[in-house]
Amino acid sequence: MENGSIARIKIKRVSIRKTEDADDELAVEEPLEIQLLYGDSAQPKLKSVSVTMRTPGHDSELAVGFLFTEGIIQDRGQVLSAQPVPDGENRILIALGVGVNPLLQKSERNFYTTSSCGVCGKSSIDAIKTVSVYENEKDEIRLKADLFYRLPAALRKQQAVFEDTGGLHASALFELNGKFVMLREDVGRHNALDKIIGAAFLNDALPLGKNILLLSGRASFELVQKAVMAGIKVVASIGAPSSLAVELAHDNGITLIGFLRGERFNIYSGEQRVIM
Repeated sequence: MENGSIARIKIKRVSIRKTEDADDELAVEEPLEIQLLYGDSAQPKLKSVSVTMRTPGHDSELAVGFLFTEGIIQDRGQVLSAQPVPDGENRILIALGVGVNPLLQKSERNFYTTSSCGVCGKSSIDAIKTVSVYENEKDEIRLKADLFYRLPAALRKQQAVFEDTGGLHASALFELNGKFVMLREDVGRHNALDKIIGAAFLNDALPLGKNILLLSGRASFELVQKAVMAGIKVVASIGAPSSLAVELAHDNGITLIGFLRGERFNIYSGEQRVIM
């Protein structure tokens, strides 16, 4: 492994002409157990909130981003620390301040979450719905169409691990002038976005209403929901959005762009922010 995110293995490469030994690079996928410590100092409670399959790296960001986008925690002041469990691999402990009560009933999540789906573990339809503390934030964002044309190239320039393995999803954050801010990669597209939002949470930089979110693949319901939770107003994706993602974007006043390739894209919601 290299930096925990790439695994190198021996393979057989087969073609119509020959079979040969070769080296290959794979994106690492490992479980991460997210534990929560809360309650009074005399009798603190320890709860395992979820296990998610992820690419190692930025685990603290992933954990707090997950808790925030699930509505379990609301602001930076609630979190005392986010650290790996010393005696346990692939476990991270989020300690909350004394008297902070996490809204665990908002999650109602079964224990295991796959890397391909962030809402698959939900135990009910109502548990999918989360409410953002930034839902009423107003804006006067107006962006020229040609600004979006430059974003995919900027994403590819930053996405080094994908170039090596071809196996990771990416979420990238840009300023409204197109300046690159941050990129996170993961075998799970929802994890990559949770890492972005978790980094902003830990830096007390939420909401992200003055940023553009770019997704390396499709725009699913869960990704738009996480954008809503973080106060993001503009979401662009290289791939297609789902029908429910478009509905959610429209209901929450988000500009949702899909099929951003070359010098073209589709606007599915919030066209008022794009200057043609």
